Parts: sequence; structure tokens; C-alpha cells
Amino acid sequence: MIWWPAQVPTLNYGLITLRPLCEGDIQDIFIGCQDPVIPRFTRVPADYTISHAEFFIREKTPKSLLEKTELAFAIDHGNGAEKKFAGVISFHSMDLPDLTAELGYWISANSRGKGVGTTSARVLTDFGFNSMGFERIEALVDVENLASKKLLSSAGYTLEGIMRKKSRRFDGAQIDMALFSTIREEWKGL
Repeated sequence: MIWWPAQVPTLNYGLITLRPLCEGDIQDIFIGCQDPVIPRFTRVPADYTISHAEFFIREKTPKSLLEKTELAFAIDHGNGAEKKFAGVISFHSMDLPDLTAELGYWISANSRGKGVGTTSARVLTDFGFNSMGFERIEALVDVENLASKKLLSSAGYTLEGIMRKKSRRFDGAQIDMALFSTIREEWKGL
């Protein structure tokens, strides 16, 4: 059985903090999503507006928590006054009776290549197994997204295979996705 939090907790590990999303994140999310890499490899629209960010913070995130369809966190990197917004990470596409979830994320351009995404994925995965009770956590990645595939491998996920024509890009192209996963028995923890 999955334990579902009544509110999004704050998770800390080293210089990484996963915390509840808040009103103050709207501008950072909007700015982060202007990076063309994010809509290329995620479901974030290419024409992302401030209204999208407001909807995500004010409506989608609280509703998803209440309906147990997504558990989303802001990623902060650094200490004290040096702490900066670095992206968003979540569990979504869950099958609670089967004890499975999908990990999804995007990392701001100025935070990439610093281990922020890898550490964030490890922190949330550890929480998913040890606090929530998942048995399997998956991640689907565009086969062309080399950085994300490397991130997941570094975070302890295993490439299971390629799912042909699994997803459709906003431009209409049908693309292959790499399926990564980790299971509780193999998880080495933080």
C-alpha cells in the first residue's frame, strides 16, 4: 500500500532541496521553460507562457496532490542566500495498486551538468521507495536525450529497452522512448 502525504514534504540532501512548489516559483518556472531543450524533451509546450506557470502552481499541482495523480517538487540548489531554483521533479503516471510510479523532471539550463538532476532523482527515488512504498519507479526518456539518459544511469536506473513510437512531439513526430527503471530490491539508497 502506498503512503500518500497530505502535503508535499521538504527533502534535503547535501546542496539539494526538494520542496513544495509555491507562488514565488512562477517566474522561475516561466523563465526555465523558455529554454528550447525543455519543450523538446518534455511535455512542456514550446510556447510556454506565464499563464501556463500560474496554472501549474495555482491549479494543477494542488489538484494533482489531492487526487493522488502527481507529487511535484521544486528543486533548489545551494546553501542559504546562494540557494537557487533549479527545476521541477515529480512522480506522475502512477499505478498505486501496482505500487509503481514514473519519475519526471526538467532542470534549468544554468543548473545542468552539476549533478543537480542526478542527486534530485536519487533523493526522490529514495523517498518513493522508503517513505511512500513504491516497488518500481520508471522514467521514459526521448532516445535523443543523451543527457537525461546519462542522468538516470548515474542515479541508479537501468535501461530496460526502447519503446518504439511511444510518444508524439508537439510537431507531430512520433518518437521512440527509452524505458529506465529501478526496483526496491536493487535500490542502493542515498
